[in-house]
Amino acid sequence: MMQVIEANPLMAGIAVVAVLLLAWLLLAGRRRTKVVFSDDGAPARRNQALIDAAPVAARSEVVAVDSELVRLKGVGPKLVAQLADLGVTQLAQVAAWDDGEIARIDAQLGRFAGRITRDDWVGQARLLASGDAAAYEEQFGRL
Repeated sequence: MMQVIEANPLMAGIAVVAVLLLAWLLLAGRRRTKVVFSDDGAPARRNQALIDAAPVAARSEVVAVDSELVRLKGVGPKLVAQLADLGVTQLAQVAAWDDGEIARIDAQLGRFAGRITRDDWVGQARLLASGDAAAYEEQFGRL
């Protein structure tokens, strides 16, 4: 093989250039995004709404840490954050829910739908809001 390359260096160079050109053409054709420049040469517009918006994680984590709703069995930090986004932050609010309010909130809980009735949040909240720890522990277990 080396003898052929040494005998024909020009042909070997042309072959290497041809292989590189072919590889570049194949890889350049697979590019998924095309950069389109405006006719006037102006830079691309930025989505200012996304730039100015506050991070969602920062807003939800603060609420989840200091919420009394985590005392409810079956309610963790993610659910507390989701409930806070819906305006629910206190046990007294949950204790006052009726069937219509339960259905409205439950429909907005996504993958946590059904937890309100399954874990009896309203019953738990009523006992916790009234301060009756003994009755709560008898019905729902240790706090």
